[in-house]
Amino acid sequence: MKNLDPKSVSSLMQQPSHFSQHIIHRLHERSSRGPIFSDRDVDIKTASAVLFLLGRYPGTDRLSGEPCLILNKRSANVRQPGDLCCPGGRVNPRLDAGLAALLRLPVSPLVRWPYWRRWLHKQPREAGWLRLLLATGMRESVEEMCLNPFGLKFLGPLPAQPLVMFKRVIFPMVVWISSQKRFYPNWEVEKIIYIPLRNLLNPARYARYRLRFEAQSTTPQVNTFPCFRYDKENNAELLWGATYRITAVFLDYVFGFVPPDVNSLPEIHGSLNRAYLSNNSG
Repeated sequence: MKNLDPKSVSSLMQQPSHFSQHIIHRLHERSSRGPIFSDRDVDIKTASAVLFLLGRYPGTDRLSGEPCLILNKRSANVRQPGDLCCPGGRVNPRLDAGLAALLRLPVSPLVRWPYWRRWLHKQPREAGWLRLLLATGMRESVEEMCLNPFGLKFLGPLPAQPLVMFKRVIFPMVVWISSQKRFYPNWEVEKIIYIPLRNLLNPARYARYRLRFEAQSTTPQVNTFPCFRYDKENNAELLWGATYRITAVFLDYVFGFVPPDVNSLPEIHGSLNRAYLSNNSG
């Protein structure tokens, strides 16, 4: 697969239809080397699905119209408060199976995906899982941020990502939203964050997150994680953990971009306490 140079990326981002088609092609090209997931990978008890949501930056400032990754910042009412995450959550087998049936309709984003028929023909069981997981991600996104499900274009799945601190596996679904200009977060979400893709492709934005976890009656643990720092209007947001890993896979698959080696990056210090893991909501 040929990597894109910065000028090609910039030119591509200015053409919305070509840009989404490029992503569809790249994701399919990588997934065709081997299955994104199989029956053995999906445990309904631990599966979660998220939307890796892409769209244009709204408004009239200098960022207006730029392709962005759209994330939620988790509120203080849920577990892992303050973290940036893709909208989504746990699979609800009964509810999501009913919603998945609606994705069989010709107007659904899944049926309009150019590789859907191929999945149905060559890997029908995996296609069933894909339909269920996309339904889960869409349902949760409607609940969390009032995402318009009729404005989505499905671009393809990404490999599953197991969570480090919880017994959960995340299945990311890449989607493009072209028409929605504003979101309305619920109680789980503090605010919506737009990160321009050109910033994610800038090696200077990456850092090494030195994280101290303080729990009662135990010696504090210190771990190091790669992270991405986004600064806008004197506010800094930190992308790390599972959402960082999902983003890194997307950037590699679509643009051939790999962040710098973590050991060469500047260090950022942070700390977490027991409350970070204590809330079972979300």
